[in-house]
Amino acid sequence: MPKITFMGAGSSVFAKNVLGDCMLAPALENSTISLYDIDATRLKESHAILDAINRNNGSKAKIETYLGIPKRKDALRGADYVVNAIQVGLYEPCTVTDFEVPKKYGLRQTIADTLGIGGIFRGLRTIPVMVDFARDMEEVCPNAWFLNYTNPLAILTIAMLTMTPIKTVGLCHSVQICAEHLMKDLGMPYDNLVQWKVAGVNHQSWLLEVTRDGVDLYPEIKARAAARTEKHNDMVRYEMMKRFGYYVTESSEHNAEYMPYFIKSKYPELIERFNIPLDEYPRRCIEQIKGWKERGHELTKNPLLTHERSNEYASYIMEAMETNVPYKIGGNVLNNGVIPNLPANCSVEVPCLVDKSGVTPCYVGNLPEQCAALNRTKINVELLTVEAARTLKKEYIYHAAMLDPHTAAELSIDDIVAMCDDLIEAHGDWLPKYR
Repeated sequence: MPKITFMGAGSSVFAKNVLGDCMLAPALENSTISLYDIDATRLKESHAILDAINRNNGSKAKIETYLGIPKRKDALRGADYVVNAIQVGLYEPCTVTDFEVPKKYGLRQTIADTLGIGGIFRGLRTIPVMVDFARDMEEVCPNAWFLNYTNPLAILTIAMLTMTPIKTVGLCHSVQICAEHLMKDLGMPYDNLVQWKVAGVNHQSWLLEVTRDGVDLYPEIKARAAARTEKHNDMVRYEMMKRFGYYVTESSEHNAEYMPYFIKSKYPELIERFNIPLDEYPRRCIEQIKGWKERGHELTKNPLLTHERSNEYASYIMEAMETNVPYKIGGNVLNNGVIPNLPANCSVEVPCLVDKSGVTPCYVGNLPEQCAALNRTKINVELLTVEAARTLKKEYIYHAAMLDPHTAAELSIDDIVAMCDDLIEAHGDWLPKYR
């Protein structure tokens, strides 16, 4: 039976979803599940949740817990699959730093975990930890698949696939919910007759096709979107679809900070016009921390807890590899020509076939040129962030920040360099030493 190791198991609700899914999959229900975290309280809470689900599913899985860095190799030893959901530096101090230091320079953000100055520094402090995981995996489970959910997803996928020998695929649920979310939001029926094709880069993939019984649904989608006059939470994506022709996978609050058009000190009215939630991620973190303290016991102390299988890809990937019954996912992999008009060494989010042989990307072909052009502005930042982590040279951090679309649209080169230096200092030992 397979062994599944979950890194960052203190992410209790997400661990419940992914590992609960595994317990409900016939090919995985007898797995050994290893929970690893550096926070004893959260690890204990996750174990309580998963133990209850396992008992109520016949106690078929074996669940183990491993606390702290000295136990990391033991958690990984003999693993077939490693699910990664860590957050290096947590909300405090690091996310707070990612938001507050740029504010001193007048740079405002919404989520700051994928691109922008926040995404760059989240990547820089996470890559060394992931490379350490990879070194351990080389020693104790060299053939395991590494299923990464941690952001910045594209940056970390590139790092794992170019800096380590570990088999890695990046996973994000924005692909499988994209068309359904868009159509339901517009009052259109969504069912099994709807077919769609998504490709691009993580958090900026494109709904290239959406049909029902072979009929193109885009004309109706665009007409309905144009007819919406009330304020809503997806106005940035509707505007991008209007201007560039295609709907983008990730949320409007994310995409508002990936491009230079929406958060502009010169045009403050854009924030209201496009309903952009500045400082959204810190607000969510505070609410989630408070909510868990108030209601976490509803999960951790519920002996009757059960689970319904979610649409997260992880369990379906493992199931396909174990049974050799093919399954299609939207995965993040190295491009290598799958999308010819994007760089070969970048991470792309494309349809992939999964079976016993692993994850095989499907050829997509060229994206619409305007979509590829937007993707390339994001890819520039991702590749340079990985280069900074690989070489430990500050100049690549500066280059990544100077080429970030939102940062470059707001700040001068001198301010960008000074801000990077301030962030390096503020992060302290959360970063390796850069020269």
